[in-house]
Amino acid sequence: MNAAIQAIHAEPEQRWTVNLLARRVGMSRSTLALRFKQKVGMGPLAYVLRWRMQLASRELRRHQGSISSIAQALGYDSDSAFSNAFKRVMACSPREYRLRQAAVASVA
Repeated sequence: MNAAIQAIHAEPEQRWTVNLLARRVGMSRSTLALRFKQKVGMGPLAYVLRWRMQLASRELRRHQGSISSIAQALGYDSDSAFSNAFKRVMACSPREYRLRQAAVASVA
């Protein structure tokens, strides 16, 4: 699973599918999905989503780049697709997240 995780981390912008990831690491789709979930506690695509949102939240906290540029860097075709994914994971929009983080930083 380390090879799969390394591939995801190295290319967060890649349009990962379980098939593509399985080919990349030399496993069958079903074997990869099963072993990944056993080791990581979630499926490969759920992991991809969480990794992307972790990267996005880091960039938003740093105030580096526009939301559009962050979305593109993480492989999203549109700002709305990125925003919807971000909301599902972080429970707020990227803009709201950035504003909240700025408010926290100004208090500290």
